[in-house]
Amino acid sequence: MHPTTPETLVREHTVYACVMGSRAFGLATEGSDTDRRGVFLAPTELFWRFEKPPTHVEGPAEEQFSWELERFCELALRANPNILECLHSPLVEYADATGRELLDLRGAFLSRRVHETFTRYALGQRRKLEAGVRAHGAPRWKHAMHLLRLLIGVRDLLRTGTLTLDVGDAREPLLAVKRGEVPWPRVEARMNRLAEEAEEAAGRGPLPAEPDRPRVEDFLVRVRRASALGARQPDAHDEVVQRVVGGRGTGQR
Repeated sequence: MHPTTPETLVREHTVYACVMGSRAFGLATEGSDTDRRGVFLAPTELFWRFEKPPTHVEGPAEEQFSWELERFCELALRANPNILECLHSPLVEYADATGRELLDLRGAFLSRRVHETFTRYALGQRRKLEAGVRAHGAPRWKHAMHLLRLLIGVRDLLRTGTLTLDVGDAREPLLAVKRGEVPWPRVEARMNRLAEEAEEAAGRGPLPAEPDRPRVEDFLVRVRRASALGARQPDAHDEVVQRVVGGRGTGQR
């Protein structure tokens, strides 16, 4: 077993990579960063050592962050907002056979748990915004915009069972909030209304009560076994899902 650095795990063992942030949300403007997220599969033999492979890696590129597959699945089953959004990015840059199967499992991770986790996250962000208002007379408007986007997303997810990241027609109203053109009381009222609509949708939407944990675990066990047996995974030269980061959501429009 050869030494494997965290950077090598990302460079050589990534199974899924996407663009997140404003570009995935359809809220990018000129000068927006390109946030990249990914999932890597640590070779099974690395788990036989006393020192286990990392659960996540920051880098090696700027604005890049990756999770090991098992950790990613654990967080997704807990309905972690950042993880679920990563799995539903409309800007997929790379997916090998394992990555494509992970994408096919997106529905297995979704459940009514999203109401609790997204709401808890939103409340934490709301408190920070309110602290900014008390201290400075105004919130951090960019954060206010993204909180509205999150609340719209979870409301629609609970209503439809589908997590959609691109804000579509809500782009301009949200960017107006980012520019500070909407008074805070109106923004606050909008947040309250969205939270109420999400609460109402949680009790009658199509999502199951719990995620399909056995299906996800079966996937993880098969992937670990294949790695232990030395089964080859397709690399960058094989058929992959790959999109050039461009067009809608990737620049100013």
